[in-house]
Amino acid sequence: MGEAKRRHNTGAPAPGPGKKGRGKAPLIAGVVVALVVIVIVVFYLTRAPQPGSDDLPSVPATADPFPADLDRYGVSIGEPDAPVVVREFADYQCPACARFAPAAEKLKEQFIDTGEVRLVFFDLPLQQHQNAMPAAQAARCASDQGEYWAMHKQLFDAQSEWSKSGSPVDVFARYAGDLGLDERRFRRCLNTELHRDAVEQSRRVAMQLRVTSTPTVLVDNIPLTSPGWGQLSAVVERELAKADQ
Repeated sequence: MGEAKRRHNTGAPAPGPGKKGRGKAPLIAGVVVALVVIVIVVFYLTRAPQPGSDDLPSVPATADPFPADLDRYGVSIGEPDAPVVVREFADYQCPACARFAPAAEKLKEQFIDTGEVRLVFFDLPLQQHQNAMPAAQAARCASDQGEYWAMHKQLFDAQSEWSKSGSPVDVFARYAGDLGLDERRFRRCLNTELHRDAVEQSRRVAMQLRVTSTPTVLVDNIPLTSPGWGQLSAVVERELAKADQ
């Protein structure tokens, strides 16, 4: 029997929404409110801090500066007399280091290429990472042919491919070929461990400074507490502002 005919025959009104229907509205409203709260929380947790924020890391004004003579054991990019120096201690096989790598790329684009910042990368291959040492040497072997930073980027970008490889030299040689390097020369460099001493010297710098975790990132002598673009850029801007005073 149709609804209109039923009402005509019985005089009964159309049934209203039952309890189940009435309960949906508060539930939907609660879900919407919860989603809004989550969005707000995520925004405030992930937004970049302001350069003048008290939440940014700092060191006492009387703290000793970073021993700049140790920079020769790292690999630098940027103007030698840049007012701010960022130093990174990292392991190519460290997942957290790979996650920080895009921040270093942004640093190059926004501050290093403008002459405001110099970056010094220190190798700190950790004992538990079997391919970290050959990876560090691969970057330095690429440096012999003028492509250190290109190999540096490739190693972090493709970390998941080579990190567990049983023959990392073959993988790194393929990267070298992709970058247009002389593969035979590159393999010879890796197989003879031509740059192992340089990597070990870099690691000793970390030990001397009691750096034990990767990535450890310092802006001048200020260690970042949350390495990432938000905090890195904010501290750099704050220190550049101080340098201009």
